[in-house]
Amino acid sequence: MTVEQDPITVLSDDESWDLLKSAALGRLVTHIGDQLEIFPVNFVTQGRTVLFRTAEGTKLFSTVMNDKVLFEVDDHTVAEGWSVVIRGTAHVLTTSDEIHEADRAQLLPWVATEKLRYVRITANEVSGRRFRFGPEPNHGSYPG
Repeated sequence: MTVEQDPITVLSDDESWDLLKSAALGRLVTHIGDQLEIFPVNFVTQGRTVLFRTAEGTKLFSTVMNDKVLFEVDDHTVAEGWSVVIRGTAHVLTTSDEIHEADRAQLLPWVATEKLRYVRITANEVSGRRFRFGPEPNHGSYPG
């Protein structure tokens, strides 16, 4: 006899952070006024924060103009997947102590461009889910 598992599992904060540590690509969601923006970024976790680098431009400008952000990371196999969303505050690092701390993470840009600015996201809320893939449950027969 097999035991049915729930197809969706809510993850603890620790489980969510462990999954974040295992990933390298996420999506930053910002907004300026009523315009939403989404950017793929490579990142690392440092403590219980997310750290990424950026160049001058829309990503940096929108983070400076409105520090409330969403950050999402996910992954999957053929059998299961997961997603972690952070609601948090983004801070452009400016002091030498902040930048020195960020440099220790050894975060390198993926794209051959100069990215001189570090941004750190501090989580206000973390929510994670694990998904078990499978067929849709049988709803019975439909009149035909």
